Amino acid sequence: MSPARPPAPSEPAQPSRRELLAAGLGGLLLPTAASARKPPAKPAPTSRGDTMLTRPIPSTGEALPVIGLGTWQTFDVGTSQAEREPLAEVLRRFFASGARLIDSSPVYGRAEEVTGDLLESLGELKKPLLASKVWTTGKSEGLTQLKNSVQRMGRGRMDLMQVHNLVDWRTHLPVLREWKAAGRIRYVGVTHYARSAFDDLERFIREEKLDFVQLPYSLAQRDAEARLLPAAAEHGVAVLVMQPFASGALFQRVRGRALPEWASEFDCTSWAQFFLKFILGHPAVHCPLPATRKPDHVADNLRAGFGRLPDEKQRARMARVLEG
Repeated sequence: MSPARPPAPSEPAQPSRRELLAAGLGGLLLPTAASARKPPAKPAPTSRGDTMLTRPIPSTGEALPVIGLGTWQTFDVGTSQAEREPLAEVLRRFFASGARLIDSSPVYGRAEEVTGDLLESLGELKKPLLASKVWTTGKSEGLTQLKNSVQRMGRGRMDLMQVHNLVDWRTHLPVLREWKAAGRIRYVGVTHYARSAFDDLERFIREEKLDFVQLPYSLAQRDAEARLLPAAAEHGVAVLVMQPFASGALFQRVRGRALPEWASEFDCTSWAQFFLKFILGHPAVHCPLPATRKPDHVADNLRAGFGRLPDEKQRARMARVLEG
């Protein structure tokens, strides 16, 4: 079951949200219809109207704010103030909203180091729930990468470590479990970006006693609804969502279209929030990870974590928006 090492995941550049706004949009939207299986029961998010919704991490009960921050491409920058100050402002707004989870990887260029530098300069090293990955082959190489990630991103601490794309998982999972038992990390997980790996991901969810799984899910790609999300709910595995905007494709699909008026029924004011609230409307999902380097975009994304979420009937209606 050991998959061959895949190439580093590549995502097309996300179209400018400013371009979409100029075209009469406000954010993002989710696509497709796919099979409509009733989501499994799961504890509802808890929040007052002025605080971000949270969902409990099943293995511990820790409250996890429902909007996270990805760093793929966006945090891979140099050392100049012009490059880093917008990212510092992204983090300021992120923490001010009550959000916590920041996800990175050694394969994301300088993203781990930049994240760590900014957190240190902002005095926020202890506030976030930090997540990174191991993405190499061999135990020695994996240990070196783990240690480097912990130092670069967390300055000595890390909450969640994941086996990136299941690369050499037989070697790395036992090491991650040893680190968890020793208190060096708190959570263990796996990730994969490819639909072709969904059978393997399901097997891991059912057999490996994971804390987290990270997978692609959006209105444009709803394959995970069939088996992965129900399996995660059944086995108490928290779900992180990569590519919540389908690598920008959703923006293109709603270009020139206005946000439906009925989106106000679940406190939605932009397409970005529409896409994210669709994802969060599935009760097995814990936290999507939109990535951005623009402060106004992160502020828009974060609003999806406040107020009401769509129910099953509303999510079906949301899916039909792209069908039309």
